[in-house]
Amino acid sequence: MSLLRNVGTIGSLTMLSRIAGMAREMIFSRVLGANAVTDAWFQAFIIPNVFRRLFAEGAFSAAFVPMFSKRLHGPDDPEQGLEEARSFSADVLSVFLPILIALVAVFEIAMPGVIWILSEKPVDPETYPLAVDFARIMFPYIILVSLVTLFTGMLNSVSRFAPGASFPIILNIVLIGALLAGEWFKETSGASIEDVAYGIAWAVTGAGVMQLAWLYYWTRVEGFRPRLLWPRITPEVKRLSIIALPAAIGGGAYQINTLVQLFFLNQLEDGSVSYMNYADRLNQLPLGIIGIALSTAILPSLSKFVGGDDKEGADRIQSDAIELAMLLTIPAAVALAICAEPFVTMIFQGGRFNMADAAVTGQVLATLVLGLPAYVLVKVLVPNFYARADTKTPVVAAFISLGVFIAFNIAFLSQYGVIGVAYASVIGAWINVAFLIIVLGMRGFYRVPGALILRIARQVLAAAAMGAALFYTRDLLTDWFAAGIVARLAALLALVTAAAIVYFGVAFAVGAIDRARITALTKKAS
Repeated sequence: MSLLRNVGTIGSLTMLSRIAGMAREMIFSRVLGANAVTDAWFQAFIIPNVFRRLFAEGAFSAAFVPMFSKRLHGPDDPEQGLEEARSFSADVLSVFLPILIALVAVFEIAMPGVIWILSEKPVDPETYPLAVDFARIMFPYIILVSLVTLFTGMLNSVSRFAPGASFPIILNIVLIGALLAGEWFKETSGASIEDVAYGIAWAVTGAGVMQLAWLYYWTRVEGFRPRLLWPRITPEVKRLSIIALPAAIGGGAYQINTLVQLFFLNQLEDGSVSYMNYADRLNQLPLGIIGIALSTAILPSLSKFVGGDDKEGADRIQSDAIELAMLLTIPAAVALAICAEPFVTMIFQGGRFNMADAAVTGQVLATLVLGLPAYVLVKVLVPNFYARADTKTPVVAAFISLGVFIAFNIAFLSQYGVIGVAYASVIGAWINVAFLIIVLGMRGFYRVPGALILRIARQVLAAAAMGAALFYTRDLLTDWFAAGIVARLAALLALVTAAAIVYFGVAFAVGAIDRARITALTKKAS
């Protein structure tokens, strides 16, 4: 399939997931608001997600998918390839699962200490026990979602992208149901915010069970039949561990970044963790749809061209990915920056999330999106290293970015508060991008062509025109942002429509969009 078509499949399902996630956060903000209890819940929710991204989506995927694909597609006999792939996945599953269970057991015991390390000192005697309980309830989710990632990698190897791209929707639907049920219990039986938060925590683990069942079904449909064996460290499992280790260390830098951010946010006033979470939810919308979809789609093509010593083909794929990423990301960043507070108000304000909360969250969002193109570029550039079996260079880049992030947090925290944490994140992301581009150029792997730089400059020009239009449109609709649901939807539609018309109109006029390349991207790869 073509790059654009693969991105479309993954991106459209990711968009549905992100929209469902946005709906979840909208309901969350109204039911629970931004306070010490929600800070405790978000802090607890971050911990299993850090380990999920570290062990499952990051290191494991980078190592497992190429090895599984090699066994599946390597032999001339398809039946032999399928049997080799089944055997390999069974060996990995049989070793992987006991390690996950042991990890969860250790953290369940050590959770009070983990929360204490991440909390403000002295800890809040009211919210500290809540955070510990929430984390203990949700931490087993990493076992379930890690197995989901294993099955997703197997399915991606046969170009079955939809089940793996759609499983996050299940989590969002389950949490929405739990939130609505919690609000009903509050109204009818006087349940407290704490009671509702406990229910939502249990819903996370329940959703993990449903996600696992969903992916298991599709692996059976494709004929893989996952099974558990007595654990044994085979040469291939050992090789998987060796390949995954650098990626795990690199992923660890990103996840340490998340935990460090949580530590700094906990030094600030109540609500800071929640403000960052709500702002990042909007920031993650284009990042997930564009960055993750592109990084998933281009790795197989890059690996094919690199393996065949076709530098021209690899460069073309990399340039196409950068151009497509920036074509969509730059206007998203400009729109979110200019309309940050209106978007936050329209989407989250209401119930226990008041206008003051919306104002602070809008400021955080306006800062975070300054790094949005950088976050996406990292996702697009890293596969160029993975295609060459180089998992070490992204590790170095990630740790340099982490060091910059920590340094600027220390410099900004006392003066700028939660906005300072966002600025530190932006600076760290751009340092990461600069390092990756410089190393690719120095090694002769890839140099950004002048034509691409010129086209991106034209995209910036089109985004600037769009930004000017949004600036005036935003002021005309001020009274609609906090009005009823119909007025809010109308205002949101007006802003999005104005942005799209101006941006793509100017982009076509100034040559920011190469029509020939877009046409080529829609064609099937040979």
